[in-house]
Amino acid sequence: MKRLRSLRGLLLAAAAVMALSSFDVAEYDYIRVAAPFPMPAIPVYNFPHRDFTITDYGAKKSGTATDEACTTANTEAFRRAMQACSEAGGGRVVVPDGEWPCGPIHFKSNCELHLSDGATVRFSSDPARFLPAVEVSWEGMECMNYSPMVYAYRCENIAITGGGKLTPDMATWRTWFSRPKPHMDALARLYDWAYQGLPVAQRNMAEGQNHLRPHMIHFNQCRNIMLDGFKIRNSPFWTIHMYRCEGGLVRNLDVYAHGHNNDGIDLEMTRNFLVEDCIFDQGDDGVVIKSGRNHDAWRIGQPTENIVVRNCRVRNAHGLLVIGSEISGGIRNVYMHDCSMDDKVITLFYLKTNHRRGAFIKDIYMERVSANQMQRAFAVDTDVLYQWKDLVPTYKDSITAISDIFMRDVKCRVADGIYEINGDKRLPVRNVSIERLEVDTVRKYTTRAANVEGLHTENIKWNTFTGKE
Repeated sequence: MKRLRSLRGLLLAAAAVMALSSFDVAEYDYIRVAAPFPMPAIPVYNFPHRDFTITDYGAKKSGTATDEACTTANTEAFRRAMQACSEAGGGRVVVPDGEWPCGPIHFKSNCELHLSDGATVRFSSDPARFLPAVEVSWEGMECMNYSPMVYAYRCENIAITGGGKLTPDMATWRTWFSRPKPHMDALARLYDWAYQGLPVAQRNMAEGQNHLRPHMIHFNQCRNIMLDGFKIRNSPFWTIHMYRCEGGLVRNLDVYAHGHNNDGIDLEMTRNFLVEDCIFDQGDDGVVIKSGRNHDAWRIGQPTENIVVRNCRVRNAHGLLVIGSEISGGIRNVYMHDCSMDDKVITLFYLKTNHRRGAFIKDIYMERVSANQMQRAFAVDTDVLYQWKDLVPTYKDSITAISDIFMRDVKCRVADGIYEINGDKRLPVRNVSIERLEVDTVRKYTTRAANVEGLHTENIKWNTFTGKE
């Protein structure tokens, strides 16, 4: 009996140690984020301490063979290392110092791609290496297209970390920047397919002269994401695209991409993300919040919500914080604060849509921002159609409800105009508040507003006006 009691005591002690061990090594840490709306804590997955170094799976550093041979070997090495890492229960896929030519990298769940400080992953410019086509969203429409440079589809607990660099060889992709007739015809066809509800698997864009450029990083329907510390230099298309994702931390990135459509980060039909301490230097917009285009977004019905952007720098871009124009799933609860813009943008804080988008934009906040040169500090435009205006018909009129927009404590050096709001008279913009906005020099006009109800302004100042009103 004594021996039984003793054995039972040992088992209980062992169970207590195991429980303590499980408690000490939690599966997730959580970052709590202050916001003017209920913001869920951001989960950060604790990856198992297992390394899968790509050289153990046949990777070859640039210079050890021809670039073609290295690219082939490295593409397969990344695939095998990801597979092994995921099958083992997770860990790090490690890229050592050196330059590593390769094709696309496809994630598996529970995998962290770790770029050593001296590592450069250089992606091929041969479109054939980015086939077979994979499921993506291209300018708000779902389709099958060339694989992104880095791609994840329906994965969870994934990360890219380390001080290394991701960069594409732009030789081919740069020639695809122009939009000749075959490309525009392909976009019109995709627009019609979305309207008709053609299954995404049948919308093949990766053929002929369609030339829909691949994303740099595209995570599609993923959960619990971390991007931390690495550099990006150039991109064929949108640089970082989080599409239909949930729960993510993006921090300490250094992003430079000055090609066509080179947004910095696009968060689309995505929720519960923190973006902090990043540098963006872009050929298009800096931080972009989107939510799908027209019929595809209405079918999916997933708004973008609960996004906080803080302590970021945008050196150059078309816009610092841009909402739209793809917003047909709806956008709410976005908060940018304590950010800066170094050189110039077109519009600092920009909301854009058109009569085809529908849905809503609401509860968007910007505060404590400093900026240099711009055309406009704040703008709302409800008639932004770009090349689509004459390319495709309006299958359905659907006006966007825009309300509860806040801009506070912003200082700008030079602007053509302070704010310009162009609402739609069928559904005016409602409840816009602009407080403590200061511009040193205004060059063309001060303020313009049409079709807006409940516009509140307070302490809007400028020191020098050089225009004529």
